[in-house]
Amino acid sequence: MFTNPDTTTISQMLQQIRTVAIIGLSANEARPSFRVARGLQQLGYRIIPVRPGVTCVLGETAYPDLDSLPALPDIVDVFRAAEHIPAIVEDCIRLGIKRIWLQEGIINEAAAQRAQNAGMTVVMDRCLWRDRAALS
Repeated sequence: MFTNPDTTTISQMLQQIRTVAIIGLSANEARPSFRVARGLQQLGYRIIPVRPGVTCVLGETAYPDLDSLPALPDIVDVFRAAEHIPAIVEDCIRLGIKRIWLQEGIINEAAAQRAQNAGMTVVMDRCLWRDRAALS
């Protein structure tokens, strides 16, 4: 059964990362993904929106998928339904992305275990922005 890293490991990871690719980032200010991305920007992170059909969010160029990114992010933060997580994990593994964060309420045990078994650091069912604020 999958378990998240302990809070010390999460805290250390959040201090090391600088770029966050946010899959499912909405340009709608009322959406949780927008509020989290804006909060991460305010904390000094560079966000990279990943969402088809969007060109720019929070002043950053948006990309339709992870394959389109010009460089690998330090972490992928996911705001997509649980059924989309296995394909996202496979993309991360194929591209060599080392960390994935599944936002609060997004749970896919099998995909999280697959990512972990592939050597990725995985955090599931937690809010990256909230954890960063609380653990710093």
